[in-house]
Amino acid sequence: MKFEEWQRTVPESITGDALWRVKVYRLALYAANIGWADITALAKDRRAVSLSDQLCRSLGSISANIAEGFSRSSDRDRARFYEYALGSARECRDWYFKARFILNESIIDHRLELMTEIIRLLLVMLSNQRKSNLKEESEPYNIDDTETPLND
Repeated sequence: MKFEEWQRTVPESITGDALWRVKVYRLALYAANIGWADITALAKDRRAVSLSDQLCRSLGSISANIAEGFSRSSDRDRARFYEYALGSARECRDWYFKARFILNESIIDHRLELMTEIIRLLLVMLSNQRKSNLKEESEPYNIDDTETPLND
């Protein structure tokens, strides 16, 4: 199923949330959705049962961590969850590469490309979070001269 076609099947309870406007979240949710067929195919080969389980966990983790990070109030917390999502996306890409002996080449090419796009978008988000995290809040610098030893 193509991304544009899939988007039309997502319920309003998800698309109505502000999180839906985040492209990487939509792509990660799509990847998890289309990944079910891949996971099922891998699980049918007893040599790849563990691989299918790992792929399932990492695929689900990407969008879940983006959602959790998006809901955090501090830049530092958001960045932490986006880092988790980035790690899961890279893990997925790794598992898909290993699955190339079972899944057909066109599927592997598509999934590797999709994971690379997700990784690229997450790196941009992380960079933005880290930049805003480096900004110091301006605090007034007050000294009470009456309590310093110089006034004795």
